[in-house]
Amino acid sequence: MASKTTTTKKNSLLIVESPTKVKAIKKFLGNGYDVAASNGHVRDLPKSQMGVDVEHDFEPKYITIRGKGDVLADLRKKVKKADHVYLATDPDREGEAISWHLIAALKLDEADAKIQRVTFNEITKNAVKEAMKHPRDIDMNLVDAQQARRVLDRMVGYSISPLLWSKIKRGLSAGRVQSVALRIIADREEEIESFIPSEYWTLDVNLAAEGEKKPLVAHYYGTGNDKKEIKSKEELDKICASLKGAKYVVSDVKKGERNKKAPLPFTTSTLQQEASKALNFSTQKTMRVAQQLYEGIELGKQGTVGLITYLRTDSTRVSDEAVAAANAYISSNFGDKYLSEGTTAKKSDAKIQDAHEAIRPTYVENTPVVVKEFLSRDQFRLYQLIWRRFMASRMAPAKYETTSVKIDAGEHRFTVAASKTVFDGFLNVYTDEDDQIEKNVLMKNLDINTKLSFDSFDSAQHFTQPAPHYTEASLVHDLEALGIGRPSTYAPTISTILARHYITKENKAIFITELGQAVNKMMNDAFPQIVDVNFTSNMEALLDGIADGNVKWKTVVENFYPDLNEAVEAAEKEMEKIQVQDEVTDEICPNCGRNMVIKYGPHGKFLACPGFPECKNTMPYFEKIGVECPKCGKDLVLKRTRKGRIYYGCIGSPECDFMSWARPVKEKCPKCGKYMVAKSNKLACSDQECGFSCNKDELKKE
Repeated sequence: MASKTTTTKKNSLLIVESPTKVKAIKKFLGNGYDVAASNGHVRDLPKSQMGVDVEHDFEPKYITIRGKGDVLADLRKKVKKADHVYLATDPDREGEAISWHLIAALKLDEADAKIQRVTFNEITKNAVKEAMKHPRDIDMNLVDAQQARRVLDRMVGYSISPLLWSKIKRGLSAGRVQSVALRIIADREEEIESFIPSEYWTLDVNLAAEGEKKPLVAHYYGTGNDKKEIKSKEELDKICASLKGAKYVVSDVKKGERNKKAPLPFTTSTLQQEASKALNFSTQKTMRVAQQLYEGIELGKQGTVGLITYLRTDSTRVSDEAVAAANAYISSNFGDKYLSEGTTAKKSDAKIQDAHEAIRPTYVENTPVVVKEFLSRDQFRLYQLIWRRFMASRMAPAKYETTSVKIDAGEHRFTVAASKTVFDGFLNVYTDEDDQIEKNVLMKNLDINTKLSFDSFDSAQHFTQPAPHYTEASLVHDLEALGIGRPSTYAPTISTILARHYITKENKAIFITELGQAVNKMMNDAFPQIVDVNFTSNMEALLDGIADGNVKWKTVVENFYPDLNEAVEAAEKEMEKIQVQDEVTDEICPNCGRNMVIKYGPHGKFLACPGFPECKNTMPYFEKIGVECPKCGKDLVLKRTRKGRIYYGCIGSPECDFMSWARPVKEKCPKCGKYMVAKSNKLACSDQECGFSCNKDELKKE
């Protein structure tokens, strides 16, 4: 949009979101400027109703947020005194919407020349001063994209959540993005549960080389150029027998060079992923600490300084000034050979929503060592990660010398691969897990004439592993890859489904709870479109289209609502057929003698007395699965860990310590006689080394 004409300002008011920014920005702007904070959103849809008039063009019914009266009253007084008002909320869709809501809440005229919008990606003097030179109008495309997201999310939440309350338990919620995230986690859990491991073996040969004390370890490859996997002990023994007395000859030695490119600077997603892996931060903690670094830290004589650029971004772009500053620092501290030859930036992606920069330090001279004394431990660790990643992104690739060796013994082939660093490049400042171990450094004089003699074999049995359980880092990675949500939504989405007890975390791994399974099943059955990954991804693309001015926001909403409403009405009719009553059990309440009923709690089912509130007795509910304990013969029941992860244990616990993550079945393994477990549509022996598996109905036929 075109900028408004700037007039001479005697007394200007600049409104930001967070009070933390006020002091620093006031210092940057000097006399003639008052700086105040809105403390985030000032208007929103009401909590007591959907707040969207579906009968009248889907108009949102915004109200002032409770508790914001005093803030707005104070801002109105300041606005009256001001000759000019600058709205400097955060530089994204949410910030644009807050500025728009401020105009309405403060009863200002959007067309008034004295009302202008400014944005800056970092809280530094230069950035703020530069932003003040380029005021503009409110970008209604960004506002409308935020409105569309808010209205769509409200429609889904307020239409579907009551059905969850009636079917499962009160206080549950459905969400346009959170329900898809839950489905992705549930699908991964199902994939893990249905996985049947396969056996395989590795074979290494230890060889003595002439004139060398250290043995050479070579890995079995196959026969000639054909790679072969050893799938059983029998195959392994056959190979070892055929190698008896064989001569080991170096048939090929290839040397080469491999470059490892410097990483890109952080986006919101990659920062959350790396902070999770390197610092064990949750996504929520990463965003909270990054917000503190962005808004400003008191650095002694420097005063309050924003240490990093804006934290919600999916761009890897870096300003020319920042590149120049980084290059000067690298040249001065490491030497010119460490400078990157080209630009480090990701190819443009249609999903990138704003012209933001990557997350980087505002001043490269503020090294982690320089600012450490002013930061908390968490602030320092995250800032150090961001600073090092940015500096690494401007540095030359690491260079490795690689050696690949082929060793033939009769018809069989063994290989050795090794690498050593010849130039550390960006690794001088930044390493990840893959870079920390240098692989297998070879003896110096190994060539095709080297004489080798057999020393010994090393073999090991392995089993293929299922896909790993999601962590917050890997979930964020997949949400971004699938186009689900945007930088600002990853952390709140994960936090919501954790808070609702739909998922639980043990160490870093995410597991779905019994409650989460119930919610996911209902969403899949009644609202398959809402939890469809492609549908949600396409909706995100439409929201981006609104932000770009290519799509009208109400068109998106009015096309979405009829299908949602139809699905809700169909689900309600289906619910009417189902008796949504508490399931009565044979368990007698020891306090009042009533038959106890099954209810859902935060971590799953429990027994409660129906005499509530007169009788408030509750008891654990042990759901029998109709299978005897393989250890003691008592009933196996469904249990939960303290955090809500489901497993199967003996009702005779703690005397009997039997437990299984997979669901045991009545049938015994026909190969070894041990108990079997259900794996989707198959049964598998609980003993991996036995390895027996079959379709579910095969054993019943025998």
